[in-house]
Amino acid sequence: MESEDPKLSEEAIQLPIEQPPSLSERLLIPSLLAGVTGGGVGLLSKRRKAHPNIPATYATNSAIVAACYCGVRELVKITRKSQDDDLMNSAIGGLFSGALLGRLQGGPRGAFRYSIAFATVGTAFDYASLRSKPFLERVRNMDSITLPVWFPIQILNEEALAKKKAEEQKLFPRLNKEES
Repeated sequence: MESEDPKLSEEAIQLPIEQPPSLSERLLIPSLLAGVTGGGVGLLSKRRKAHPNIPATYATNSAIVAACYCGVRELVKITRKSQDDDLMNSAIGGLFSGALLGRLQGGPRGAFRYSIAFATVGTAFDYASLRSKPFLERVRNMDSITLPVWFPIQILNEEALAKKKAEEQKLFPRLNKEES
C-alpha cells in the first residue's frame, strides 16, 4: 500500500532552515550600537527583522528601575517614620527593590546581586546629593551669575539694551518700519 508519490517524499519537500542569529548579532552588536543608532540595528542582521528602538527600551528600563527604587525608599521612609536625609532608607530601599527586580531578571542569585548593587549605588547617590545640597543652595541664592565676555548669551541691563536697540535701528531700518 505504500505508494511512492514523488510530491510527498522527503527529498522533494525541502524547507529552508534558517540558522538562528549568532551571539554577536543578538547581543554584542546591538549593545555597542544602542546609543548611536536608534532603530538602525536591523541593517546589520541578515534577516531584516524589525528591531525595537533600543534607546527607548533602555530609557523605559531606567524609568522602571528608578520608579521601583524611589517608591520602595519612600515606603521605607514612611514605615520607619524617619527624615528625608536618613541614608538607612536608601540602603533598605535598595535592598528590597534590587531583590524584587533581580528576582524577576535572574532568579535567586540575581536577587542577591541586584539587591547589593541597588543598595550600594542608591545609597552612594543619596549621600552625594546630600553632600552637594549646601553648595547647590548657595549657587541658587546668588543674586546674579556673571557670564564670561566671550559667552554668546549676555544679560543686558537697561542701558546696554537701549544701546543695542539703537544699533539695530541703524543696521536694519527696513525691519524697524515693518514693526511699527
